[in-house]
Amino acid sequence: MKPLAIPGINEIYHKNPVAADRLLWGRRTSALTRRGFLQNSGLGALSTALGMSIPFARFMPAGLIPAAFAADSAPAVIEGKDGLILLNDRPINAETPAHLLDDDVTPNRYLFIRNNGIPPKNIDAEKWQLEVEGESCSRPSRFGIAELRARFEEVTLQLQLECGGNGRAEFVPATSGNQWTTGAVACPSFSGVRLRDVLSYCGLRQDAVYVGYYGADTHISGIPDRAPISRGVPIAKAMEQESLIAWKMNGEEIPLQNGYPLRMVCAGWPGSVSGKWLKRLVVRDRVHDGEKMAPPSYSVPITPVAPGSQVPNEEMRIIESMPVKSLVTFPQSGISHDLRENLVVRGHAWAGDNQVGAVFISIDFGVTWLPTTMRPGANRLAWQHWQARVQFPQPGYYEVWARAVDDQGRSQPMVVPAWNPRGYLNNACHRIAVQAV
Repeated sequence: MKPLAIPGINEIYHKNPVAADRLLWGRRTSALTRRGFLQNSGLGALSTALGMSIPFARFMPAGLIPAAFAADSAPAVIEGKDGLILLNDRPINAETPAHLLDDDVTPNRYLFIRNNGIPPKNIDAEKWQLEVEGESCSRPSRFGIAELRARFEEVTLQLQLECGGNGRAEFVPATSGNQWTTGAVACPSFSGVRLRDVLSYCGLRQDAVYVGYYGADTHISGIPDRAPISRGVPIAKAMEQESLIAWKMNGEEIPLQNGYPLRMVCAGWPGSVSGKWLKRLVVRDRVHDGEKMAPPSYSVPITPVAPGSQVPNEEMRIIESMPVKSLVTFPQSGISHDLRENLVVRGHAWAGDNQVGAVFISIDFGVTWLPTTMRPGANRLAWQHWQARVQFPQPGYYEVWARAVDDQGRSQPMVVPAWNPRGYLNNACHRIAVQAV
């Protein structure tokens, strides 16, 4: 496989901005949306821009911008990380290019960073204390990490985490927040104790409704005692056997940017419920009212709204289980492939609290779909793995699209789903560019 010699969108703009404006509709950014749209008159110029034919052009959704134009930005230098793309530096937020997520178990160096505040400094893990309290906790307690390990059963599970805003960059009109493309997702292995064991030890009153967390990170404003984020989950989610209080990731200390020395992991829901630098748990007799719990944070409209709408907070609901989704991790988008050979395509799929029922791929812009071979995940709430081989019928530009369906029959949409004010829950089909030669 060789890199695909297609000019990036920024290169097109620098050479001929007038022509580019005629070809493309939307925001000019360093990371063009993978599912942005061309003007209706742009398709004729598209083959010229690509420098090759598009065999299935007649099936291409009107106005779709080729995946080839969505080249990743230059990676950032972040201690303990490798190849991540920086979206924000205060607080640090960085995503992982899809091809770096090809491992069955995400290595620590490739786990995305989603921070709301500034991580604590000068951490002494041996002196770290976790406090459990709240109006619905009958026996408030404190634990050091060593005490947690000694008192409760230690378990290791592979658990999938995804930012609720993963894919935000593809919504039109644009929404505020970090402009994630596809890389705010990962599935490492976590070691720790079950959250339910700790909660049961501390006692849950009959009126317990929610478990909220507080971390040791500080607000970017520097205001003392102002939590940058304090979210949580309903009791039922907290009591699942996969919900953990973890101190190791892939057998090593959790990276600082990902919550060292202690964090919650409640997989299948937005990553924001899995509190990092965990210092305090509160058992509530109501829905937790911490920072970023109330709409519009991590909330979507109860009913569909028109793009660009203003939605009252009382007409929004808190995001819980994430939607079905898949990712192509091999090959890297933008490769050149020998037409005489089959192309191996593989990736992962996940479905919030549910399982993935099937994954399909298409090379003709979704007109026909081919089944893939699937392997189960390591345990519940781990992503599942899929693989297929495709044969291209003639030379030219192709896109490989992946579409997952969950065990309830719900499918990924081919294009960006219902718009919402904060750009959450984009589970549109992932696609990569391939030139068959």
